[in-house]
Formats: sequence, structure tokens, C-alpha cells
Amino acid sequence: MDPDEHRLVEGCKAEERAWQELLYKRYSARMMALCLRYSKSREEAEDILQDGFVKVFSSIHQFRELGSLEGWIRKIMVNMALTNYRKNAKKYYADTDILELQLEDHDNNNILGEINKNDLLQLIQSLSPGYQMVFNMYSIEGYSHKEIAEQLGISESTSKSQLSRAKQILQKSIAEILNRVKISPL
Repeated sequence: MDPDEHRLVEGCKAEERAWQELLYKRYSARMMALCLRYSKSREEAEDILQDGFVKVFSSIHQFRELGSLEGWIRKIMVNMALTNYRKNAKKYYADTDILELQLEDHDNNNILGEINKNDLLQLIQSLSPGYQMVFNMYSIEGYSHKEIAEQLGISESTSKSQLSRAKQILQKSIAEILNRVKISPL
């Protein structure tokens, strides 16, 4: 940990407002991008971000400075997104039997370079909450299917199926966008 980051952590542990503001300014944009991937709207992402930073400041004394401060904050934000998902799951997630879906295997690996990040974010946000959560946790955060299953209270096979279905939906959506702008996906 560099000396500046150490001072930042120590200032936040002392509950000094200026250091807390500096920490927020340093990491809020990156954490907002993370929260947007886990939410259905900007407002929901802002709520997750706010709850996450409240947790960061109330738990900063637990940060042991053994790893990256950004990684520690990121983990808190992902956990806040998971909490938000669990809290709202019944509200906007109909429990479907994913295992019955017939999944096709598409290979559109070359098309992502043609889609801008805002379009991709909107596509991820358009996924059903279960698909979105599994896709983010596996593809972006690097969780294993076992870890996802434990965090979300689902089976590993459901996690794998939801990831597969999410990828299929994203590939189809990206192909449709590219067809509208006349770019060949392969």
C-alpha cells in the first residue's frame, strides 16, 4: 500500500470528513460503474453506491491494509448489490426453471469491439435480475459457479444455466444492434 493510500485510510478511520470526501472522490466513479452493472436503473445503482459507501466508512476500521483498498471497496459494493438483489428478488424476478430452456451455442466473440460501453451496459441491465447477477458475478467479478450458488442460494447448475442463457441473450441483442447498423458480427 502506498503512503498516500495509507494516510487516506488512517484519515477515514479517524472519521475525518476531508479524508472521507477524498476517498469518495477517488473511487466513486469506478464503483458507480460497478453498481450500474448490477442494477436495473441509474437510481437503483445510486442507492447501491450510497449504501456501499456508508458501509465502507462504517467498516473502514476492519480494513487491514494487506490488499488493495480499491479491491476491498469493490467487494463491499458487490455485496451491497447482492443484498439489494436479495431484497428485491421477489419484486421483479419470476422464478423460472432455467434448466428446461434449450440453449444454442453461438460464437460471436469478435463483435464486442463494435459496441460502445453504454450500449453494452444497457444490454446487461436489460437482462432479468437472475441472469444479470450471475453474468456480472461470473464474467466480470470472477466468482466461481460454486461461490455464486452459495451467495444467491441457487444450485451450481442453475448458475451455469443462467450464465449460458445470459450470454445467449446478450449475443442475440448485440447481433441485432450490429444488423441495424449493418456490421457483420463475424
